[in-house]
Amino acid sequence: MADTTYALITGANKGLGWTAAHRLAGLGWTVLVGSRDVARGAEAVAKLAADGLAAELVALDVTSEDSVRAAVEEVEGRYGRLDVLVNNAGVTGPRVDALEAGPDELLACYATNVFGPVRVTRAFLPLLRRSVNPRVVMVSSGLGSHAVTSDPERIESHIVSLTYPSSKSALNMITSQYAKALPEFRVNAVDPGYTATDLNGHSGPQTVEQGTDAIVELAAIGPDGPTGGFFDRTGPVAW
Repeated sequence: MADTTYALITGANKGLGWTAAHRLAGLGWTVLVGSRDVARGAEAVAKLAADGLAAELVALDVTSEDSVRAAVEEVEGRYGRLDVLVNNAGVTGPRVDALEAGPDELLACYATNVFGPVRVTRAFLPLLRRSVNPRVVMVSSGLGSHAVTSDPERIESHIVSLTYPSSKSALNMITSQYAKALPEFRVNAVDPGYTATDLNGHSGPQTVEQGTDAIVELAAIGPDGPTGGFFDRTGPVAW
């Protein structure tokens, strides 16, 4: 249907990605569940369908050029365009001491958290350009913010790591530059906050519902909404 919003979420088979998919599909959108693991992705889609929500599986490994290319062809063949891209897939990377981390450890994290969003965004640009209101949401972290990690009142300031925080700092800058390069798009980064997910052993105090508040809000903005910003569920976040 012409008035349907098509949204692709990477890493949407569980956690923040799946909850965001559930909430966006609840708006009447058609949500494309991007999942590297096809079996888990199919289970995620089945759970959404059981709730009466429109969702389709798209096999997608953000670290693979061939996988991303195939996903673009699949989405183009099915729908002809894409309205919203949520770059959610992420990893913590190797858990090594900051002083012992080297290029290999950083690369293991950057492959998904940095190169993945760039690979996927670049590949889907032609389909996003066919939308009347193209939006890109980068799922970042407060650990990527210099301001947040320098604030002794924030839990993020007590974490010392080279891998994950620097990958999210890079993603924040990538977001800013895409926003300038694509003025007709709305491109923003979000900090879900310390949310109970597999990435932190479900130790976060926030629910996944709370963690997806900013994702859903930025995915649903209109053409006059913000771009080139960093937001959490309460509002703008300092870089």
